[in-house]
Amino acid sequence: MRKDFSDDLSPEVREKMKKNLLYVGIFSIVMMFAGFTSAYIVSMGDSFWLKYPMPRAFWISTAIIVFSSIAFEVGIKQIKKGSLKGLKIFMLITFLSGIGFIYFQFKGYGQLVEFGAHAVNNHIIVTDGRYGDYYDIKVNNDFLEVDGNKFMIGGKELSDGEMKELQNFMKQFEVVKPGVNPKISSYGTKYKLYYKQQPVGLIDGKLTTPDGKAFQYTDLLRLSQLSVNIRDKRGDFFVKGEYGKDFTLYYKGRELEYVNRELKLEGRRLSKYLQIKAMDTADSATSYLYIITFLHLLHILVTMIYMSKITIYSFTGQYTREENLSLRLGAIFWHFLGLLWVYLLLFLLFIH
Repeated sequence: MRKDFSDDLSPEVREKMKKNLLYVGIFSIVMMFAGFTSAYIVSMGDSFWLKYPMPRAFWISTAIIVFSSIAFEVGIKQIKKGSLKGLKIFMLITFLSGIGFIYFQFKGYGQLVEFGAHAVNNHIIVTDGRYGDYYDIKVNNDFLEVDGNKFMIGGKELSDGEMKELQNFMKQFEVVKPGVNPKISSYGTKYKLYYKQQPVGLIDGKLTTPDGKAFQYTDLLRLSQLSVNIRDKRGDFFVKGEYGKDFTLYYKGRELEYVNRELKLEGRRLSKYLQIKAMDTADSATSYLYIITFLHLLHILVTMIYMSKITIYSFTGQYTREENLSLRLGAIFWHFLGLLWVYLLLFLLFIH
């Protein structure tokens, strides 16, 4: 039978070798995340950058992973005292806390999606179907107004009921097909469309230009895009909320103002070039946020496989006061992942 080389090594040497391998792995992970955070800062320095608060679920997951590290450390102290029962209790707490961390991480991603911050690289500013570019909507005798993500009439924001009614009216324009002018069932009583500042007519259930011509596919597509934006309560920005309160846009590290649907820098309207650049800029900040946090979550998910193993070992009595190296190595890596998450959260908090 072939003899393993490690069998000839003393326990102290084997422990040192395994710890060194673990530290090499930790160092490589540190370098990877250092690269991503550095790229984040470099990308932010010469572009339009969206900033908003971290999801609440991320803060809950932070508290959970800190608690799990404490439980893990207490578990190790229990086995050093020879208490198998104490080890079982605290390893189970650690394992369940790991599951809790994963749950709230995904919940945080759900909160980001609800906020309008998607992993797919959306633009920051709405371009297709932006209200007022082609279409306006007249509600009774007043035109609908949009400021940021607020929909208003006469300077007063629409109530939830009024917004729902508007969404129901616009829903009939969402689906369009080439060569097919959709039949409109409700039009002109309360709501009336204006296209390029001209009233839109309705003949035989089909939308027409002021001179009676049927709308072309391109015109209907623009209307469809507007209806989707209204459905999602999206005015000028893809993320939801109020500019300056729930989110802010920066350019080269300087905060931009938003006044009368225009971005301004230090009180001056952005140049035409920068306006076009702002509208064409993708939301790289959110993309980095997803990449960085999900990479960390991926390490947690893989480590949880190892955590399940050492938890089972704890319950089957395979650890003793003297023989518990894999338990201690697992604790080192788990503490590292916890510290790494705290660092990433603080980095994103102060930079993002």
